[in-house]
Amino acid sequence: MLDKVGATLGKWEQTGITGKLYEQIRGKYDMAINQYNEACAEYNRQLNAYNAGLQQYQNAVARLDQGSQAYRSNADNLAQASKQIAEKQNELGKAVSQAGKQVADGVTQLIQGQRDIDKAETEYQSKLAEFNAQKPEAERKISEAERQITLAEEKIDNLTVPAYSVSGRREGLTSQGYCVYMVIGGIVAKLADIFPIFLYFVAALVTFSTMGRMVDEERTNSGTLKALGYGNADVMLKFTVYGFAASTLGTCIGVLAGHTLLPLIVAHAYSAGFTMPDIMLKFHPWITMAAFALAWISAVVPAWLAASKELREKPASLLLPKPPAKGSKILLEHFPPLWNRLNFTHKVTARNIFRYKTRMFMTIFGVCGAVSLLTAGLAVQSSIGQIGNRQFEELIHYDLIVAEESDTNSAQREEIATTLKGKTVQSSTAVRYEELSKTAGKENDKQSITLLATDDAYNFNEYLTLRDRKTHQPQILVNNGAVISERLAEMLNVSVGDTFTVNDENGAQRTIKVAGISEMYIGHFIFMNAQCYEHVFGDQYSTNAYMVRLKDHSNANTERQGAKFMKLAAVRGVVQNTTQKNMVSTIVGSLNQIMEVLILVAVLMAVVILYDLTNLNVSERIRELSTIKVLGFHTSETTMYIYRETILLSLLGILAGYGFGEWLHRYIITEVPPDEVMFDPAISWIALAAPAIVVAVVLAVLGWIVYRQLETVDMLEALKSVE
Repeated sequence: MLDKVGATLGKWEQTGITGKLYEQIRGKYDMAINQYNEACAEYNRQLNAYNAGLQQYQNAVARLDQGSQAYRSNADNLAQASKQIAEKQNELGKAVSQAGKQVADGVTQLIQGQRDIDKAETEYQSKLAEFNAQKPEAERKISEAERQITLAEEKIDNLTVPAYSVSGRREGLTSQGYCVYMVIGGIVAKLADIFPIFLYFVAALVTFSTMGRMVDEERTNSGTLKALGYGNADVMLKFTVYGFAASTLGTCIGVLAGHTLLPLIVAHAYSAGFTMPDIMLKFHPWITMAAFALAWISAVVPAWLAASKELREKPASLLLPKPPAKGSKILLEHFPPLWNRLNFTHKVTARNIFRYKTRMFMTIFGVCGAVSLLTAGLAVQSSIGQIGNRQFEELIHYDLIVAEESDTNSAQREEIATTLKGKTVQSSTAVRYEELSKTAGKENDKQSITLLATDDAYNFNEYLTLRDRKTHQPQILVNNGAVISERLAEMLNVSVGDTFTVNDENGAQRTIKVAGISEMYIGHFIFMNAQCYEHVFGDQYSTNAYMVRLKDHSNANTERQGAKFMKLAAVRGVVQNTTQKNMVSTIVGSLNQIMEVLILVAVLMAVVILYDLTNLNVSERIRELSTIKVLGFHTSETTMYIYRETILLSLLGILAGYGFGEWLHRYIITEVPPDEVMFDPAISWIALAAPAIVVAVVLAVLGWIVYRQLETVDMLEALKSVE
């Protein structure tokens, strides 16, 4: 019975489901086992005593014969032991009976308890499954809440007092488009201040020579009219009306083109980088009146002056050809070593140059004007065409500056670090980035200045090349001063060793010493090391941004990666080079179109001036040239006899044009660019070679025309006297 109960309790214990009931039944079972074991132990003791008595009995029997008295004594002992054994067996039976009853009651309770356990186990398993299902989400929410609390505590610890600034429409984040638009408008305005005046004087020079030549050609007719009784005023009216009609017609065409064609060209230059409404063409009466007045002054006044001078002579003198200018000793003749080494044709050329001084100055000034415009236009194109490539290929090697928020926490910084290790990023370096400001410039605007400080000057060169523009000598970051961009140095009028003040993000003034000036064409920059930063700002150096180099440097990828960084919570802003590239591209494209028009006008001017002066020179000296041909000069010799003067004067005009063109180029690159952009002041070789080539081509074509003209000239007709 006890074995069955023990087996049942063993199976119960193996299930692992125990409780108070099990402990009670187990206790009673253990108590019954103990009682049973005690009874068995007592039985064994009595049995041992019995065996001992039996042995004694047997010994006594063996000695029975020896004495009955001993036998009786042993028999009594045996009877007493048997009695004790019987009593113990009765006690053992009672204990076994009582234990069995208790076990039976325990089994009944065990069965009922098992039922309760099974019911509780079912409920427990149900609740356990529900708990296990909800436990991960609850743990995640708890972990996220703890993380948010930690981040919020870090954010609170890193909070700083906000700083506010007031910016006009020419300043701040939204000023880029406005400033670029105003820059291009300023370009057109500044070019309009000088080129119309310059072109007018060149045109007036051509008109003056043309009208004077017309009066000279009509000399005989003027004498005839005076001989027939016409007064000077009547004869003069002929020339003034011609000049008035020609200048009025030309001005009408110019006014029409100036009110329609040129504004459309300028509008096209504007629209290249902006979304603009259609241009509204308006009539400008005052400008139109000024154009007519200047045209009449340049055409009517020369005709009137030339005619009045000529009509002072008597009709008989006017009926004769105009006598040639008097020859005189020229300057070169006062230098015998030089004069004596010239051959005959060269001496004649020198004499003729000084003999016709008006034509000499007209040729020099005309060629000078054309060459200066060509030089300035090509030089400006060269100055602005390469600044983008130099800035973003030779000087700036990073694609983005990723600025952190001031209250970032460790998790957010880790997010930035993970993004910086992405496949699209080639490399990055931590720097100190701040936006400083300075009120300066042509319009006294609030200039934005980028400060980049580093504690790793060695790797800094991988992202920025700091060098002198002329010598390309590297600029080293030192502890007692900063390296600033060349445009900033020009705007503040400072040089190496000088100091200047700027305002930091909180509006406090900081004094910085200039330790070097670096080549930089776009934007204002200040570069310094960590020690210099701590000295200037009086604060511990710490990084707050990253300069990032991308594997793909295209504008589209740069903008895409910039947008990706902006989605990070810890990123305050992203500075992209694409903004500056687009601004420079807009300015360069607009100015290039204007320069192309200027170059075209300069080429046409060179053609018109040289053709007019060459044709005038040939027609005025046709009798002299015919005489030379009659004397036996070949056509090529006759051509060079007169054309050598044009070539020499053109060379002088080219040299003068280079000088004036360099001044004009300097004026444009100084006055035209905005405060944050610097044009390259160097003049390219093509700006020097192209004007000379253009003039040489024009001279060659005109030389061929003069050659053909002199080859077919009727010498007898040209040498006839006026009848």
